[in-house]
Amino acid sequence: MRKWDAIEAYVTVVREGSFSAAAERLGVSASHISRRVAELEKRLGTPLIYRTTRSIRLSEAGEQYFEQCHRLLEGFLSAEEAISQAQREPSGQLRVTCATTFGERFLAPQLNDFMLKYPKIRLDLHLTNRQTDLIAEGYDLAVRMGSLKDSSLLSRRLCDRREYLCASPDYLQRHSMPHTLAELSHHNCLLGSNPWWLFSENGQRRELKVQGNWRSKSGPALLDAVRKGLGIAQLPDYYVEPLLARGELISMLEQYRYPFSGVWLVYPQAKQRSAKLQVLCDFLVERFRDGLPW
Repeated sequence: MRKWDAIEAYVTVVREGSFSAAAERLGVSASHISRRVAELEKRLGTPLIYRTTRSIRLSEAGEQYFEQCHRLLEGFLSAEEAISQAQREPSGQLRVTCATTFGERFLAPQLNDFMLKYPKIRLDLHLTNRQTDLIAEGYDLAVRMGSLKDSSLLSRRLCDRREYLCASPDYLQRHSMPHTLAELSHHNCLLGSNPWWLFSENGQRRELKVQGNWRSKSGPALLDAVRKGLGIAQLPDYYVEPLLARGELISMLEQYRYPFSGVWLVYPQAKQRSAKLQVLCDFLVERFRDGLPW
């Protein structure tokens, strides 16, 4: 089992980005992790990780070894999970990732209710606007927004999501209302994390690259810029529908709105038989059955 211990230590160091973070994750000392990785490097006869005072860097052999080992570790954990499925109460760790604002406003309150119902679960919730690699970073579940691209991951629809192209009345008083997608090139398009806006034109999906003098990965910051008349933005319903209803923002080009957007539960194929993940997905789907509360 020392071989498995060393492999688990190595994979965790790579995923967490440091020996100390891996030690905290596994509940052991940093020196224990360092010894296990050193034993692994000695047995393989090659360095896997180059250490500095502030970071780690994988050798070429280390990258190849990680690609193989994290799959083996996932299989090992899945085998353990299969044995524990007979337990009546779900237990064990669930690592979940989601975009920051959606996670804070909608997902976290439901996960907290889930934890009250299943106290033997250990939840690790990571909120980030970065597109995470579920397999390489060891996540059980991601909540993702928009139109999913082809992927080896499995997905389950959580709820609907509508994108609005909108601006403030003040901005539209100073600029003409766009009536076609081509006219967006004459406007200041405020950007989030993606410079490509999604539309439907003549029944076909169309991604349009737009430009402007403002960009941020923060949804609330983008919404504030739109409300203050800096330009046009494409934002999801849970940001703007209350403002549209009050006339504080105006929706445009609704004939081009892409109709197949949504919020999705996404997970690796290796996780599909996990009992605790199945219980969590069923719980979230039931909670979001009637859409988002605002």
